[in-house]
Amino acid sequence: MEKRTLGRTGLSIAPLVFGGNVFGWTADEKTSFALLDRFFDAGFNAIDTADVYSSWVPGNQGGESEAIIGKWLKHSGRPRDSAVIVTKVGSEMGPGKKGLKPGWIKQAVEDSLRRLQTDYIDLYLSHWPDPETPYEETLGAYDALLKEGKVRHVGASNLDATQLRAALDVSAAKNLPRYDVLQPEYNLYDRTSFEGALRNLCIAEEIGVISYFGLARGFLSGKYRTHKDLEGSARGGGIEKYLDGRGMRILGALDEVSADLGATQAEVALAWVAARRGITAPIASATSLKQLESLIKSATITLSDEACRLLNEAGE
Repeated sequence: MEKRTLGRTGLSIAPLVFGGNVFGWTADEKTSFALLDRFFDAGFNAIDTADVYSSWVPGNQGGESEAIIGKWLKHSGRPRDSAVIVTKVGSEMGPGKKGLKPGWIKQAVEDSLRRLQTDYIDLYLSHWPDPETPYEETLGAYDALLKEGKVRHVGASNLDATQLRAALDVSAAKNLPRYDVLQPEYNLYDRTSFEGALRNLCIAEEIGVISYFGLARGFLSGKYRTHKDLEGSARGGGIEKYLDGRGMRILGALDEVSADLGATQAEVALAWVAARRGITAPIASATSLKQLESLIKSATITLSDEACRLLNEAGE
């Protein structure tokens, strides 16, 4: 499978990243192992997680996803360098355990390394902007981790163009590491936060982009088309906003393209993201092998110019 270089990092990844938010939540340890085995057997090599996954589940504290990935790495017997592990810091892990201050980053990375059962993290991301901590302090903490070899590359998630520009400027002025990867929300419906100034900046600065919510919380699978479809679904609150005229136009275009290709709506939606200018690879999750096979297929789909035009116009 053809790999893509993730910005200036030198990391080579397949055009789909497995979203580890489901591990320890909607996928138990046994299922997670089977999913990861199949994903890597299919030629993919990158997993995205975060220290906070999956603290929202009753009885969880956060770190469950990282712990499952760590156990799988040991259990699978695969060489450590065959996997690109992406994890994050910054979300709340308890009282005083939040944000991007150097003291917390220093503790959080050790916790993540222990759970992942590894001595280095390929890509460490600032999960959310922290207005209380200057970029210089955060980047200084990352500089120490990079020099210690505990982290190989750093990036950020959920920054807008102004914030990313400011962080890059601090890196250049203070001779500190820069954010070489960005993780924004991006899909056929949610386009405006990435397209435009942020995408232009990432392209100009050669910043790799691995986007999340490629299926708009599941809406772009085509499963949810009316408010009645949301009844009994844990995703209802997050999907309701998509049930408008624009959302229906997008689903209509997906229906047409997927029928022409003999693919599912979800496969086409992810293929669209992967083909977009500035995107290195989308992140997507699966909780069953059947769902995973569909994700794998999405990475093999090439959309025609006409299909792209139809999808683009539906989402404008």
